Amino acid sequence: MKKRISMLLLALLCTATMVACKEKEEEAAIVVPEEVPIEEMVQEEEEVVEEVVEEDIIPEGMYRSELTNEIISEDIKNQRPIAAMIDNDKRALPHFGISQADVVYEMMNSTQNNRVTRFMVLVKDWKNIEQLGSIRSLRPTNILLAAEWNAVVCHDGGPFHNDAYLAKGYTDNLSGGFARINNGKPREFTEYITTGELEKRIANAGYSEEYNEYANEGPHFQFATEKNPVDLSTMENSQPCTKVELPYNNNNPYLVYNEETQTYDYFEHGSAHVDAGNNNAQTSFKNVIIQDVTFSQLDENGYLIFNCIGEGRWGWYITNGTAMQITWSKLSDTGVTRYYDFEGNEITVNTGKTYICLVPDDSFSKVAITAE
Repeated sequence: MKKRISMLLLALLCTATMVACKEKEEEAAIVVPEEVPIEEMVQEEEEVVEEVVEEDIIPEGMYRSELTNEIISEDIKNQRPIAAMIDNDKRALPHFGISQADVVYEMMNSTQNNRVTRFMVLVKDWKNIEQLGSIRSLRPTNILLAAEWNAVVCHDGGPFHNDAYLAKGYTDNLSGGFARINNGKPREFTEYITTGELEKRIANAGYSEEYNEYANEGPHFQFATEKNPVDLSTMENSQPCTKVELPYNNNNPYLVYNEETQTYDYFEHGSAHVDAGNNNAQTSFKNVIIQDVTFSQLDENGYLIFNCIGEGRWGWYITNGTAMQITWSKLSDTGVTRYYDFEGNEITVNTGKTYICLVPDDSFSKVAITAE
């Protein structure tokens, strides 16, 4: 009997010991996290909030422009831009209102006169124009490019080659009849868009001030954030670029990188290009795009059309002191021109104004990208 009790007591003792050991092991397996001081937790939360404010929160009543990604008034969010034809003959200088442009195109206007160029400037906030010009005639290429922005084209006439494109109806246009300003120049250099003209003329023509059924959705470009701008120096097929020389002998245009403003200043006709309507401010751009484009001459007068609908041709994208080789594509009359790196990815551009130059394929190799 005593032996049975002893054995029973021994069994109970072993069981108790095993339970105690198991409880100690479970306690040892529990990891108690280290306490984080409340001050650090608050600081981390504040840092996250600051980042969101800087990147994502837009002031009330404002939005990011689909042309530049800059923050502008939401009052004009649905307002179509205008695309104004600006004479680039030396006799037309100085220009007025160029600094209000969001995007500026430059291209050969004729095979005559040493391949004289012309500007087409896109302005989103056109109701605040005081004086823009001088205004000159239109070409078929301009109709096709303005169409991808759903812009109202403002010009002073043009050759009959325009008629077939205007008849398609996707581009509204206002031709001639703008204000004449006595500036001591020949009549062809005296026509300007002035305050209040466009509202009346757009209404009288029955055009919509807002984007219509031909508009493309979303921003025209893929924009980088201002906090994390594009750095082309890390990309393949890139090189330093502080000067861009373009092969147009009539006005000898070139752009020089301004390290202080981190933009490219525009020069032509041997001097800085300025806006006489804005205290002679230097014309400058955050983004520079150069396109290699074939063209077809339309008649013996030098009228032409750039073959801007197509794909697979070369170009350059230039920003922040670096240039990168690209390709471009535009697949329809109203389709947006897209730009790609050599891996086929659509490029991202920096927030700000953009200069786009169409260069004839027979002189594209003369585009000079240099670092001084």
